[in-house]
Amino acid sequence: TEENCVLLEYFQKGPQEKSNIGIRAPYLRVVGIAVNTEGAGRVGGTMLTPDEEDMFRHLASSPNIYERIASSIAPSIYGFADVKKAIACLLFGGSVKRLPDGLRRRGDINLLLLGDPGTAKSQLLKFVERVAPIAVYTSGKGSSAAGLTASVIRDPSTRSFVMEGGAMVLADGGVVCIDEFDKMREDDRVAIHEAMEQQTISIAKAGITTTLNSRCSVLAAANSVFGRWDDLKASENIDFMPTILSRFDMIFIVKDVHDEKRDSTLAKHVIGIHMNAEPTAEKTQEGELSLSMLKKYISFCRDKCGPRLSDTAAEKLKNRYVMMRNGTREHEQESVKKSNIPITVRQLEAIVRIAESLAKMQLQPFATEWHVDEALRLFQVSTLDAALSGDLSGAEEFQTQDEHEMLLRIEGQMKRRFAIGSQVSEHSIVQDFVKQKYPERAIYKVLHYMIRRGEIQHRMQRKMLYRIK
Repeated sequence: TEENCVLLEYFQKGPQEKSNIGIRAPYLRVVGIAVNTEGAGRVGGTMLTPDEEDMFRHLASSPNIYERIASSIAPSIYGFADVKKAIACLLFGGSVKRLPDGLRRRGDINLLLLGDPGTAKSQLLKFVERVAPIAVYTSGKGSSAAGLTASVIRDPSTRSFVMEGGAMVLADGGVVCIDEFDKMREDDRVAIHEAMEQQTISIAKAGITTTLNSRCSVLAAANSVFGRWDDLKASENIDFMPTILSRFDMIFIVKDVHDEKRDSTLAKHVIGIHMNAEPTAEKTQEGELSLSMLKKYISFCRDKCGPRLSDTAAEKLKNRYVMMRNGTREHEQESVKKSNIPITVRQLEAIVRIAESLAKMQLQPFATEWHVDEALRLFQVSTLDAALSGDLSGAEEFQTQDEHEMLLRIEGQMKRRFAIGSQVSEHSIVQDFVKQKYPERAIYKVLHYMIRRGEIQHRMQRKMLYRIK
């Protein structure tokens, strides 16, 4: 795109070897390319005047800038305070680290919104598409692996193979919004594993071997397997592999909770929007910051600031990480419920990125203890709360060793119970294992894994289980 690079080129007519060619396609021959990005950030937005830069530096020094930015995220959508704060962190992003051995640690934050339909998930994605300096919006149902990453096609004029970048390549330096993430095929979701963590896309097709950059944040929205969230079937609501779940820094479970007071306030808010809407002109309801101002401020902060953890903040995060790993009493009191989740280094890096993004909003060179506390709180109310409540317990990433061994015992007994090519009633086999004092949720989890691996399948209106292999 023209705001990201400068091309040196000259005009040239198409080939003229044959005189009987009726149509000649003119083209531009590029002789040089320069990426137009500077500083610690990567987003080269529009040029700012000195007055605008002074205004943004004054804005960054205001004590409530974090709350002002969060309230400016989709102001027409009621509630979702923590989700909007997480989206603000995603828009600003953390800092990229280039290690001495040549490896690279991503600074972009990935966020997954998971839950009931009608909870404004798609509207939040649409707003992010408008406010992010670089953004690509796509729907999971209409997206393939090639459409998200890259494809190799044959040029109609030269008949040679050429490469076309997908959504994640086009969103390099920005945000890719993937709606209906659960409607994607599993093979297509696997294709973006490399793009989400290493932020590169490796291609080896038709004699073309190359690596493309996809340094973008991923904001995805998905519904439950059952349409609406079923609390009685916590682990069955999610049909994602643990490998894709672990690549999201924050996972929010968005539920449509029935509360009379909240419903009344929400209805009043929605009706007010419809009554005050102008039918002729598209008018954006302004929050604390206007859409154009917020967009410029995001570009300015990403370009001018690349914060790192301060020594005191790093020490505090290290201590909290050790506490969460050991499941100490202090952490259990903070989280109200007992933690049975092994926090891995990938989650630790996610908290570091969130803290750096909070410091970037304030144009601070170092993330302080307050930034670490707020990053831990956001991680607590998103991924950690969802996992503790059992909503993400279907993922191997959030299983204890005892739970894993119990699942293996259930699977072994189940395979001995009925041979390949035979079928049994699902209800009867579940009841038999319940009588052996196994949790019903664990039994259904094993069945879910075996169905996903293609070892068994449902038959006769999902009443019978047939073993394939």
